[in-house]
Amino acid sequence: MDRDHAPAADAVSPGEERRRLPRTDVLLADPRLAAATHRLGRDLVKDVIAGVQARARAGDVPVGEIADRAVASLPATASALRPVINATGVLLHTNLGRAALSDAAREAVLAASGTTDVELDLTTGARSRRGRSALDALLRAVPAAEAAHVVNNGAAALVLAATALAQGREIIVSRGEMVEIGDGFRLPDLLISTGARLREVGTTNRTTPADYAAAIGPDTGFILKVHPSNFRVTGFTSEASVAELAPLGVPVVADIGSGLLSPEPALPGEPDATSWLRAGASLVTASGDKLLGGPQCGLLLGGAELVRRLARHPLARALRVDKLTLAALEATVRGPAAPTLTALRTDPAELRQRAERLAEKLRADGFDSRAVDTDSVVGGGGAPGVTLPSAALSLPAEYAALLRGASPAVMARVEDGRCLLDLRAVAEDDDPRLAEAVHRAALRRETGS
Repeated sequence: MDRDHAPAADAVSPGEERRRLPRTDVLLADPRLAAATHRLGRDLVKDVIAGVQARARAGDVPVGEIADRAVASLPATASALRPVINATGVLLHTNLGRAALSDAAREAVLAASGTTDVELDLTTGARSRRGRSALDALLRAVPAAEAAHVVNNGAAALVLAATALAQGREIIVSRGEMVEIGDGFRLPDLLISTGARLREVGTTNRTTPADYAAAIGPDTGFILKVHPSNFRVTGFTSEASVAELAPLGVPVVADIGSGLLSPEPALPGEPDATSWLRAGASLVTASGDKLLGGPQCGLLLGGAELVRRLARHPLARALRVDKLTLAALEATVRGPAAPTLTALRTDPAELRQRAERLAEKLRADGFDSRAVDTDSVVGGGGAPGVTLPSAALSLPAEYAALLRGASPAVMARVEDGRCLLDLRAVAEDDDPRLAEAVHRAALRRETGS
């Protein structure tokens, strides 16, 4: 045998190397993985190690790199939820959790994550009104409301109102406002489930105050006015306003949907709680995780006696929110503008400048990238038909899938054969992370990983 081509005495075949995989307990003793067990839990770290070991047995990972690969594969938290940069151009993307919380709200959640005085008066040591500071913040933001109550989402707010005010009675509602609220859930089904009966009036495109007045009777619980927040009817249309319904002699429950507490100049056609209460609504319901920009919750704002009646109903206990939601809601209402409002109000020229800078930087690194003008939408059941001028980073279409698997993950959209990263809902501070994600996506394409 040619000595120059003879196998080294200590050479190990791939199969033999895989049989020498380090044991799990040895890997768990690695200081980096041992520290991770305190942060993430032993079972989760073991699962990560087992996954890398399986790849090593298959020959995809060198045995000597198992510990390093396991450390690199550890999640940031013990939750499987991954942060995603929302570059879809939809400000309130339901599949991405709708509104992103402000820094103030995140800090408030962290502060409230331990034991807190959510239902305790520290001065007296006695029990106090649950979430009193969050409710007070809402009332300061909406002076037209005498009282406020918070439940776990917008649909729950309507369910509580229907159960407390119209169980076994009638709710008068326009046929044009019998909406489907998403994922197949329909408002009529939701309301009927409370034991109320629906009295439909008008037609799909036209309902007048006289239609409501003619339907009022001894069994009327309330009139329901619903803002059709996820569709728009145009043409030969008319609807009765809250101001026209308020004098009819029965309570008017008005669902604004998107959660604006006061008029928003960027969306002049979107209803808000203050305006509808001043117009005569007895009760306004809304979602907290839409245009308000806070956590998922349902808001009920209105007259003191009416809100108190709802808050003391037995169902209210089943729908109440936790301390983290209350903390985030209060900080959203009291604190600086939430990311949703900041994104909504950003000048398109600023977005274009950011897109140009990103495109130029990536082109210098060899990427097929350019800045383009585009349009964003509010989403999340808000401002239907309204488009917001925006700007995007344009890349080859294949990057849409690659970026979803990048770190950080990025959700973009494909339009006209290109992957668009719309910057309307992307915080400017995230631009470097966006560029980093593109680089990581390119690496995944090259390596096939």
